[in-house]
Amino acid sequence: MSTKGRLIRWIWFVISVSLLGYGLRLALWASPPDAEQANMIRAFYYHFPNWIGASVFLPLNLAASVAYLFLRHKHADASVKADALALATAEMGVLYCTLGLVSGSLWGREEWGIWWTWDARLTTTLMLWAIYISYLFVRRMSTGSTRATTCAVLAIFGFCDIPIVYMSTRWWRTQHPAPVFGGEGSIAPSIARPVWWNVLAWAAWGLLIASIRYAAELRSQQNEETEALEIIDSTANEESQYA
Repeated sequence: MSTKGRLIRWIWFVISVSLLGYGLRLALWASPPDAEQANMIRAFYYHFPNWIGASVFLPLNLAASVAYLFLRHKHADASVKADALALATAEMGVLYCTLGLVSGSLWGREEWGIWWTWDARLTTTLMLWAIYISYLFVRRMSTGSTRATTCAVLAIFGFCDIPIVYMSTRWWRTQHPAPVFGGEGSIAPSIARPVWWNVLAWAAWGLLIASIRYAAELRSQQNEETEALEIIDSTANEESQYA
């Protein structure tokens, strides 16, 4: 990476950490308790931004996966970049899904008296998480030229669950609260401020980590390709010497 690139990344890091710190202050100390949920509203200040993050990175994973499938036979360099981006965005999507499930369980324990219920929203969300965990498992455990293709197909399959998750509170009776943004619910200004600051903070941090993981994965795949070509060249030279 160039000096300019490292400088930009460090500036981005400082901005992200500053936003996370400010969001933490708003979420835990500066905002008042909610009239109905008291201090448990503070879990929402992380729950909602985490799901926004998942809603951004998983569609990016789909786009990168589809791009890889179209480019793999025609543009090798571009397909490697698409595959690296697919992995980086899948990792971030899984991270945000995990944080969203954990924060949701904390909220549910206080509001419903249970950590988990097989509610339509929760069940479809758990399915989404499991599919993308499987995606990462395949990436880590399998080898060979079909690994990226298998993961790309799995990403397409997993993305099909996202509209079901989103519409689950509309299609089925569910304990999950109605959407407070774009739905029948409403949100007070005192809640909106920490929510949107944390959305911005987690988005900035997520994009930073995704860019780091993308660069690392791209470099790793390019190194593997270079090593493979060197082995092929070495083998060809040895065979020519014995011929």
